[in-house]
Amino acid sequence: MTQPPKDTIFTLTTGPVNCYPAVLQALGRPVLYDYDPGFLETYARASAKAMAAMQTASSPVILQGEPVLGLEAAAASVLGPDDVVLNLVSGVYGDGYRYWLQPRCGDYLEIRTPFNETIDPDAVASMLARRPDITVVAVCHHDTPSGTINPVAAIGALVAKTPAVFIVDAVSSFGGMDILPDAVHADIFVTGPNKCLGCPPGLSLLAISGKGWEKIKSNPQAPRGSILSILDWEHAWRPEKPFPFTPSVAEINALEAALDLYLAEGPEAVWARHARTADACRAGIKAMGLRLWAARDDIASPTATAVALPDGVDETELRRIMRDDYGVMISSGRGETHNKLVRIGHMGPTAQPIYALTAVAALGAALNKLAPETCDIGAGAAAVMASIDAV
Repeated sequence: MTQPPKDTIFTLTTGPVNCYPAVLQALGRPVLYDYDPGFLETYARASAKAMAAMQTASSPVILQGEPVLGLEAAAASVLGPDDVVLNLVSGVYGDGYRYWLQPRCGDYLEIRTPFNETIDPDAVASMLARRPDITVVAVCHHDTPSGTINPVAAIGALVAKTPAVFIVDAVSSFGGMDILPDAVHADIFVTGPNKCLGCPPGLSLLAISGKGWEKIKSNPQAPRGSILSILDWEHAWRPEKPFPFTPSVAEINALEAALDLYLAEGPEAVWARHARTADACRAGIKAMGLRLWAARDDIASPTATAVALPDGVDETELRRIMRDDYGVMISSGRGETHNKLVRIGHMGPTAQPIYALTAVAALGAALNKLAPETCDIGAGAAAVMASIDAV
């Protein structure tokens, strides 16, 4: 009798994600001294390619830590005791950002929505009108513990008409959908290569507008000589400028490889591949008789599918069965959504429609072991393939 797999064969999570083979090869390149001319050229090239991918007029800042560093650094760099912050909360990560915003500002405001919904731009417009003293607005574009997408372009257009600085968390959306810093009027746009670009977690990418730089440079509280300093890394892309501290050489090699793949395939083609995978997965989920977590299909992310759990199903046991019996690893909910949903990632190399079949079949089979006849796996598989064939 064939033994079921005990190791993960398919990592279909919302991050960390599996890496592209070319990225893994780049990680294995020799680790050069950071002031070796060869590495200085690599860093400058990677910075230029990041600028091209993000379609900005200036080089993004690369911080040497996964994007949680970029998000905390953004809060630390723009905020002081005179600032009034509006945080837009539609999920666990948006809610969590207040822990870095609230202690650093003079007045903290929120607009909050249920965690299967998104922020209404009209509510933002009303708040900005009532409180013209707001100096910073923050939003999480794709809150992965809910799998929902906020209308950041519409919100950004409103913020751009005010003096306020707009911080956008695009960690799990950039590279997998149509989200670009300038197009959404972001002043500090935080992302990383460890999601849709198919790299390991280790770097943050920050695109900063002129308005954003002005705010940071005028803030006496902005960190210097700190792991949180954005200012210290502003000119690190220039070979004649010293690094504030040793950059992650292997991660920069990997970043360049990932950007090469992204730019060669073309952003629109990459975005379409992510969307096709999500569409196929959701078709299968619904056909099996399950429900999506997002209140509406039009706010569901193309880089992750959040599936509402049937009553009485424990997500830890469900995911254990998926991994131990079928070799498939997916993500749990977080915070308020924990044990209410599970998440299937469609990011980077796993944003291929056929992976939707693997996820749907393994999820359905594991659920049927916990709650017999919950899922019609055959109908789910057929719906996935029909979605793939329809393109």
